[in-house]
Amino acid sequence: MRILLIGASGQLGGDLLRNRGRHDITAPTREQLDVAKPEEVRRALAAHEPEVLINCAAFHNVPLCEQQPESAFRINCVAMRDLAAECRDARVRLVTFSSDYVFGGDKRSPYAESDMPMPLQIYGISRLAGEYAVAATAPDHAVVIRTCGLYGISGARSKGGNFVDGRVADGRAGKVIEMAMEQVVAPTSTEDLSIAVLKLAEKRDLAPGLYHLVNEGECSWYELTAAIVEIMRLPAKVIPVDRGGRSGSMRRPLYSVLGNNKARDLGVVLPPWRDALERYLQRKYA
Repeated sequence: MRILLIGASGQLGGDLLRNRGRHDITAPTREQLDVAKPEEVRRALAAHEPEVLINCAAFHNVPLCEQQPESAFRINCVAMRDLAAECRDARVRLVTFSSDYVFGGDKRSPYAESDMPMPLQIYGISRLAGEYAVAATAPDHAVVIRTCGLYGISGARSKGGNFVDGRVADGRAGKVIEMAMEQVVAPTSTEDLSIAVLKLAEKRDLAPGLYHLVNEGECSWYELTAAIVEIMRLPAKVIPVDRGGRSGSMRRPLYSVLGNNKARDLGVVLPPWRDALERYLQRKYA
């Protein structure tokens, strides 16, 4: 399968390249292709003639989205609309991503693709707007994958690294780590996610629309941190705290676990989150 990959320098993009297998992936740099510039997308589609365009580019920094809402909507919504239009006109399947933060956290069982979104902050609102823009612009060509709590070998440049590596560093320093016990998520390895995305994308009869892809199971950020400390045998103490899902005035969903319902029906299933975490820590720190 010929794939044009946008955002290859990030956690997910890096693992898509590492796990490409037999797929032919072209991965221009941001300097070569800016997702916010439709004319650059158009030229790349014409030059490389991909069967699928996978877009990993987004404005991911949740607190910064509150401070820069115009930038959040320009990248997470307007650019996604334009990207969808270019893929529609070129008759190329678009695979792009959204977030568990489109949900408000009022459930206590995994969210299905059909559940009603209710984002609580600018980041979630901009990602949901992007979903609608993509679906409205290219209803026959676009697949939007929601995921949650990503961590990977390449780190997350916009956030100064990923959550897991940050907690390893804290633990090695022997810190007392206070961590949210009230927010329940499905932490997801980009290695596992990349493999699942490619399996999904290569299905010729894949219906357009929304799909959830996360590692199986759920835990709080406190439980995830405690698992990291335990697995790595770090000299740190982890203390559960309840902040009511708030970072200052910004709200985060108390429960944002996603159910992989539609992907599972197609035979695409990710491993449990604890297994994924152990593999990641072994691979990076052994």
